[in-house]
Amino acid sequence: MDSFASTRTTYCAADGVSLAVDVWRASGQPTLLFAHGFGQTRGAWNTAAATMAAQGYRCVSFDSRGHGESDRVPGGDYHMQQFVDDLLELARAQPEPPILVGASMGGLLGLVIAGETRPAPFRAMVLVDITPRWETAGVERILAFMQAHPDGFASYAEAAEQIAAYLPQRRERKSEQQLRPLLREGADGRLRWHWDPALLAGDLISESERYQPRLLAAAGQVDVPVLLLSGERSDVVSHRTVDEFMALVPHARHVQVPGASHMLAGDANDAFTAQIAGFIGGLQFSDAPVGAI
Repeated sequence: MDSFASTRTTYCAADGVSLAVDVWRASGQPTLLFAHGFGQTRGAWNTAAATMAAQGYRCVSFDSRGHGESDRVPGGDYHMQQFVDDLLELARAQPEPPILVGASMGGLLGLVIAGETRPAPFRAMVLVDITPRWETAGVERILAFMQAHPDGFASYAEAAEQIAAYLPQRRERKSEQQLRPLLREGADGRLRWHWDPALLAGDLISESERYQPRLLAAAGQVDVPVLLLSGERSDVVSHRTVDEFMALVPHARHVQVPGASHMLAGDANDAFTAQIAGFIGGLQFSDAPVGAI
């Protein structure tokens, strides 16, 4: 298969916030729209998107506002609806309704949109280790890691050591090249995470908890094909939360990926992309014109 590199572009949201976007393949069928989790960047999808592009799919990923190379919200006033609106706008900006591949926060945003919007802007969804109700302990572990180093790191090696401790299932430590998109050097020479600290300091986290009734209601209205991928070692998704989701979305398909944690795509990318390819291969699509975003 050919190898595909991404093309960098931007998308301006309705409120003026600029989002960093990567596109693999200017043309291809269907379009896969990748939405990352809280505290991640579009780079989390690089391997998966390149793999799927090599199979003929057009792939699009983006940094959520306040993450990576996308703009931060002036004054740090973040709200969940902003993230919902950004994803909905991007989906509608595609030349055809895309298949959403949403991890954690990205999957929750997709559920809200697919359940509340008619016609649904997605032709199908892949939810990556997330359900409308989650295990609080797992989410608290993620937030604790994000809050653990407010003063940053003295070197990339120090950051790699902390990531390795957080993700002990990964065999290889991240290299400086892999870490550069995840860290910003401050005026004091310290390296700090790419996300806006205001994401953790405001009301956004408490808002996500209050969203659960809305998420549960939206899930019950989803009428597009759904694949739920969960990690065998996940501490965010459990048998309990999966069973509840499957009762709400009985037409969904669930696959548990052996050995993977909540960071499923990074832990088991080959198995991850194989499941997506198999799911898409079972869907029927009609030809549609391809645009440039």
